[in-house]
Amino acid sequence: MLRNTYIDQHTSCSTHPTTFRRMRFPFFHRILALSALCGVFGGTLPTKRQQPTVCNGHAELCSRPYGNITFLGSHDSYAFSTDPLIVSRDQEVDIVSQLDLGVRMLQAEGHLNDDGVLHFCHTSCLLFDGGTVEAYLTTVKTWLDANPDEVLTFLFTNGDGLSISETWAPAFVAAGIDTVSYIPPINPMTRSDWPTLGDLISADTRVITFMDAGADGTDGPPVDYILPEFTMLWEPPFDSTDASFPCSVNRTSGPLTNEQHLNLLNHNLDVSVLGILLPNLADAATTNGVASIIADSNGCTAFTGGLAANFVLLDWVDIGEGPQAVDQLNGFSS
Repeated sequence: MLRNTYIDQHTSCSTHPTTFRRMRFPFFHRILALSALCGVFGGTLPTKRQQPTVCNGHAELCSRPYGNITFLGSHDSYAFSTDPLIVSRDQEVDIVSQLDLGVRMLQAEGHLNDDGVLHFCHTSCLLFDGGTVEAYLTTVKTWLDANPDEVLTFLFTNGDGLSISETWAPAFVAAGIDTVSYIPPINPMTRSDWPTLGDLISADTRVITFMDAGADGTDGPPVDYILPEFTMLWEPPFDSTDASFPCSVNRTSGPLTNEQHLNLLNHNLDVSVLGILLPNLADAATTNGVASIIADSNGCTAFTGGLAANFVLLDWVDIGEGPQAVDQLNGFSS
């Protein structure tokens, strides 16, 4: 079984002294240059607190780069209900329960409701209205405040092409998520460019947000902490009805190679009912089992340089063995 392997990251620019000795600058200017380059390339971030001893539940993850870790994800995280008549639901437990289970990527789809306010909805707010984005983010911020040693990723869908700066960002600001969001020093970031979890936590920049459309400036001015997804994160096909989840690079863009991108598994199985694709709850225990998830990750290693997937996106996260599979992909026995 292929797992994430540790990729050495320089956590201090002092490991490259020759780089700065070659700079023909006065000493004071060399110090300024060293400081600037460390901020861009060195993996260190401004420290707001001491380095944590446990990160996302494991001491070993504190020194591991974000780009070399597998995270458990919740597909349509806002669409939770226990009512079997609501066929557009993808989860049965609420956001806090998902986070408590170990989910560290929350995926959601934004639309304007009839009131002109940004909501998380399933294609249309008439099908499933998960409430306002601001309320959702406020719930997550409260959880983050109570769990200061956790790094979380958002993956949001902007299918209506709403303005990132005028429609999305105000919800982040109102909830306080902007204050704990990571801003990359370069864009796009390669898989090996990301800081360690310990650095993200000590700098209190514990939230990484990817947006599938518009974050590159096509839908209004860009916002520095809302990142374009496909230039840094590729996805395989979605809405699969094949339980073997054949892997291919389905959505990607930008100058980075597939191996330089982060990658995600759309490991959520659908079933066709009268030609309509619905989440397959009946087989969720098998789909979300260790064997199925690891086989899916292994099936994508031809496009990742042999590394495990960064994100495993599941329906019904409370069913099956998602956390155990992610632990195994991270090299931990579970």
